[in-house]
Order: sequence, then C-alpha cells, then structure tokens
Amino acid sequence: MVAGSNFGCGSSREHAPLALLGAGIRVVVAESFARIFYRNAVNTGLLPLVCAGAGEIRDGDTVTVDLGGGFIEVNGKRLAVEPVPGFLKSIVDAGGLVAYAKDLDEVETCSTR
Repeated sequence: MVAGSNFGCGSSREHAPLALLGAGIRVVVAESFARIFYRNAVNTGLLPLVCAGAGEIRDGDTVTVDLGGGFIEVNGKRLAVEPVPGFLKSIVDAGGLVAYAKDLDEVETCSTR
C-alpha cells in the first residue's frame, strides 16, 4: 500500500494496522507516518516504510521493495527509503510484538535449562 504524509493520523489504536493486515497488506510505503500508527504497525507485524518520494507513485504503478538495498523501485526508478531500525525490523519479522516476546521467552527458557 502507498500513502501520502502523516499516514495513520487519528488512529491511536492497533485496530487500524490490524485491519490492513486482515486485508492482506504487509507493507505500507508513505512519505511520513503518525507516530502512534507507526509503532502500532510495527507491534502488529505491519512494515511501515518512510519514503520521501512516495508522492510520486501513481495508481497502477508497480512497486518493488528491496529492504537490503534500502530502496523501493517504481517502474524502474529507485526511491530511497529510511532504514528500519534492527530492533523494529526484528519485531515485524517475528509477526509483531507478541510473537517477538514469545520467541524471546522460548530462548530464555532454553538457556536456563
């Protein structure tokens, strides 16, 4: 999904990113995010990517995300995305904060045996 600036403004609960996940959306690319939405997105496993050039993307454009390269590609043109901090990326990769915490608990349990 591609959005403009301050995406998620007014949605202070986790239901907004959960609805997007329920619709099959896994990544949102936007010029900027409302702070609370950004963190709720990460905590539910939705990847929010900040891209200053997101406003250039038009309906019907093909967008490819390259996290390792730190860019998205839109119709052959590369647009830089802000790096996602490693800790936050780990939460998203785990499927959200609850899954991440469960993974940590399993590691903790194994290491104390």
